[in-house]
Amino acid sequence: MRRAVCPGSFDPIHNGHVEIIARAASLFDEVIVAVSTNYSKKYRFSEDERVAMVEETVGGLRGVSAVPMGQGLLADFCKEQGAEAIVKGLRSTVDYAYEIPMATMNRHLTGVETVFLQADTRYTHLSSSLLKEVQALGGDVDEYFPRAVIKRLATH
Repeated sequence: MRRAVCPGSFDPIHNGHVEIIARAASLFDEVIVAVSTNYSKKYRFSEDERVAMVEETVGGLRGVSAVPMGQGLLADFCKEQGAEAIVKGLRSTVDYAYEIPMATMNRHLTGVETVFLQADTRYTHLSSSLLKEVQALGGDVDEYFPRAVIKRLATH
């Protein structure tokens, strides 16, 4: 069985994330969406809420599950999960330049490979931070979020 990990904070998950996860599910037998927490960041949603939104959003995709990543290195998490690959979406060359050193280090640490998927052009301008800011200032961003997120944004 070929298993991959799609890591991210998913605060919150948006349609650009969903597109990458769905494509990863077509390439691998199993995809673990690893919901991470960077304790230096301020999150709008708790880890439990983020995991729940991801589960609700991708639960219908074959072989896809969502779990909290916990503390520690992504490479170690992948090894513990028996994953042979990390799947990352790229929006631009800026993302690529940021991701390459991490991919190289993860491969060095545990042998896990990183697979880069170019984001669909409909989503290359999206980031959770940008969408949260636009929404907080009254902009309509519903077309970029799954239903699981839209219903929670109204209460946060």
